[in-house]
Amino acid sequence: MKRLVRYCLFIALSLGAGHVYPATAGHDTLDIYLCIGQSNMAGRGIITDAYRDTLKHVYLLNGEGAMEAACHPLNRYSSIRKEPGMQKVGPAYSFAEALTGRTGRAIGLVVNARGGSSINAWLKGADEGYYDEALSRLRQALKFGKLRGIIWHQGEADSKYPESYMAKLQQLVSDLRTDLGDPSLPFVVGELARWLPASPAFNRMLRKVSRYIPYTACVSARGLTPLIDKTDPHFDAASQEKLGKRYATVLTNVQSLRATAR
Repeated sequence: MKRLVRYCLFIALSLGAGHVYPATAGHDTLDIYLCIGQSNMAGRGIITDAYRDTLKHVYLLNGEGAMEAACHPLNRYSSIRKEPGMQKVGPAYSFAEALTGRTGRAIGLVVNARGGSSINAWLKGADEGYYDEALSRLRQALKFGKLRGIIWHQGEADSKYPESYMAKLQQLVSDLRTDLGDPSLPFVVGELARWLPASPAFNRMLRKVSRYIPYTACVSARGLTPLIDKTDPHFDAASQEKLGKRYATVLTNVQSLRATAR
């Protein structure tokens, strides 16, 4: 893990000062996205040479509140993460890469995920404080641009209780939109690994999210493959790449729906 972090720092420095985003560049310059959830958002896919590149026009909020050139692992600066060595390939990388390719705009990522976390720990006022941590880091990022959406990949810890999940998700989204001052902020969720026994019922519930919460949508996990085997809830790196691109497509659709409604 230390080798990977050194690699990312080396690349960022070698690219030049222009790739460390200046806070003085002005508001509304970066499109900011918050990426939260549990281990699949944190990323558990193996970082091979195919996943070591530093992204162009994509920046990551670091531990000092600055934006640096983004490379894996993107959850390394999370204020609630597990140990550094567990942070690997997640969906935020290909999500941002796809978005900047679509829009031509620079992206700023705030990745603040925690493996194994229940939605209960993410609710506003929970003892774990994950909600407050995410908002605290996001507010640091907002001096670089404007928040355009949130992607959420979580549910493995709650998959046995799909009947109670949607009400909690409604509360989470409502609180985030209220505290961020945007009542129609796009919020996209992702299906759990389809090979897990509890996933079918949970995913059916997730796919109905837009019926209960406006300006939301669900990303499919169809065709994705496990990191180890079918007892493993984690996606491998190639699947995380596909998942991130799906998040970009679905979130863009939600953004278009919101723009049409205004």
